[in-house]
Amino acid sequence: MENLFSRAGSIKQIEPFIDKPFIKVITGIRRSGKSSILLLLAERLKKRRVSEKQIIFINFENMEYAELNTDKKLYEFVKAKMKMKMKYYIFLDEIQEVQNWEKVVNSLFQGKNADIYITGSNSKLLSSELSTYITGRYVEFQIKPLSFAEFREFNGKTSVEEDFKSYLRKGGFPVVNVYPYSETERDKIIQDIYNSVILRDVIQRNNIRNVELLDRISKFIFDNLGNLFSAKKIADYFKSQNRSVDVETIYNYLNALEQAFVIKKIPRFDIKGKEILKTQEKYFVGDHSLVYSIMGHKDRFISGVLENVVMQEMERRGYKVFVGKLNGSEIDFVGEKRNRKIYLQVCYQLSSKDTIDREFSPLELIKDNHAKFVISMDSFFKDNINGIEHKFIGDFLLETW
Repeated sequence: MENLFSRAGSIKQIEPFIDKPFIKVITGIRRSGKSSILLLLAERLKKRRVSEKQIIFINFENMEYAELNTDKKLYEFVKAKMKMKMKYYIFLDEIQEVQNWEKVVNSLFQGKNADIYITGSNSKLLSSELSTYITGRYVEFQIKPLSFAEFREFNGKTSVEEDFKSYLRKGGFPVVNVYPYSETERDKIIQDIYNSVILRDVIQRNNIRNVELLDRISKFIFDNLGNLFSAKKIADYFKSQNRSVDVETIYNYLNALEQAFVIKKIPRFDIKGKEILKTQEKYFVGDHSLVYSIMGHKDRFISGVLENVVMQEMERRGYKVFVGKLNGSEIDFVGEKRNRKIYLQVCYQLSSKDTIDREFSPLELIKDNHAKFVISMDSFFKDNINGIEHKFIGDFLLETW
């Protein structure tokens, strides 16, 4: 069982909505900890003196509830438990396993005596279908694998530098952080998570027939983590391999992978023109451990993996994330949150004057007063060049910004 108390940071965003008239929709890649979040929320309710009889908890991946696979069966099962005139807290884990599940949720919600929490592993399933029935009456939260701070809670804290190196190796899936698995064992577990996501949340959900092509597109993303490219570039790559693939098909497969949280598209933003650009973007993955487990532990992945870690942390903190473009220069990330902005360059090491100039100079072109950082694995180099701070990535992930 995952450590329920180590995800307290992740549930802070959900807890204020307890007893509020909204369906709480919790999404995220499989094994990111959604079930643990529900269990933790149930424990919080008990501390508020909510009785066991008021809590209805169903995990649809548990064989105990395998027969509750249609809307009618599920509705009758839940209503049979709601015999008393009291408020009930209904937790429905991996709800997409139930046919026409949204009708059940809508009916229970209209009954006024149910506070409903549901999870699912596909963003399209939980947004578009829900909006058809209960537009404006649900709030959605995305649960990601462990942040670096949560990773340290799971594994115990040593030095920040050593802990971050361990985080890079292990990744953030809670299941591989509850026991001291070997590297080979971790890779096997993460490969199984990947295969499960691809099969159940991508292939079956989207009726994909060309599984081999889907796998090759997925691995192309992993192999080009943090690089700018387009669907046309992927098509050109396949053409160079003497294989013709329609660009629209590639877009469809990319969308299917993104809906299952396997990958994440980050668009480019013209800082000077203040507009989102329609050509070229970066793709990242749901957890950086997927890259090493699927593609092998290769040094050349390190820069992209570091960018992946930083991008995921920016999203955890509520930033809208873009790749910045200013004249001919690229800024790795521009983050926006309400009236705040942050500009980030991420690199492996500041190993030479040329590298320092390359990383700092694009940020020097930005003439506003928002925070600007260069993030790297250098723990000893702590400089400030023209108002641009350098931070060791482990420290940066633990700070407030």
